[in-house]
Amino acid sequence: MAFKPLHDRVLVRRVEGEEKTKGGLIIPDNAKEKPAEGEVIACGEGARKDSGELIAMAVKEGDRVLFGKWSGTEVTVNGEELLIMKESDILGIIA
Repeated sequence: MAFKPLHDRVLVRRVEGEEKTKGGLIIPDNAKEKPAEGEVIACGEGARKDSGELIAMAVKEGDRVLFGKWSGTEVTVNGEELLIMKESDILGIIA
């Protein structure tokens, strides 16, 4: 990976949403919403307190996470569309 996020930022790859509804209807591409679920690709080292002490990240590479609908900034890294966001934009880790 040629990109390393700084501070408390996280690089996330969106996970594709469902192709069908629970009732079995196929959802066309133009009607799908962008998923708010993804996989953490890379993490920064963490935020720093005023004293300079490092606050460790709660997420790590490989975690599946949920994030807000409008969270992050879309970036293209090595031809792949990814999201970069602050750790605080992540709502939770999917176990």
